[in-house]
Amino acid sequence: MKPNELLKNYAAGTRDFTGVNLSEANLREANLSGAILNRAILDGAKLSHANLSKTSLIEADLNGADLSNADLTGSNLTGAILDGAILDGAVLDGANLSQADLTVAKLIDANLSEAELHEATLVAANLDGADLSGADLTVADLTQANLAQADLNQANLSGANLEKANLEGTILDENA
Repeated sequence: MKPNELLKNYAAGTRDFTGVNLSEANLREANLSGAILNRAILDGAKLSHANLSKTSLIEADLNGADLSNADLTGSNLTGAILDGAILDGAVLDGANLSQADLTVAKLIDANLSEAELHEATLVAANLDGADLSGADLTVADLTQANLAQADLNQANLSGANLEKANLEGTILDENA
């Protein structure tokens, strides 16, 4: 499906785009709030400044996608493949990223407050300056992740692997 066709169908009221292939699609500034993109293929897609609030992307392949500054508030990205994705400045507060693969993803200054990242893979991810306050990072793999200046206040890190992670300037507790 071509991006124009998807946007036309969305405007006409269609919300279920399960399995759609939008590799390399330019969807910058697109409003796909509430869309169902389960198992969608969005590798290399450009979604900067897109509104994907309350979107379902379960098991979607977003490998290398550019989601810079995208609004993914409350979105369901359970098991999504975001390996190498660019999510700098993205708003993912309250999003479910449980078991998502965010290996080497760029999440600089991203808002992940209250996000579900249970069993997520964040190996070598760049979370410099990210807001992870109140996030659930239980059993998450943060090996070699850059958490410099990240806000982890009230985050649950039970069982998380922080081996060789950069924690320089990380906020772990407001009262510390």
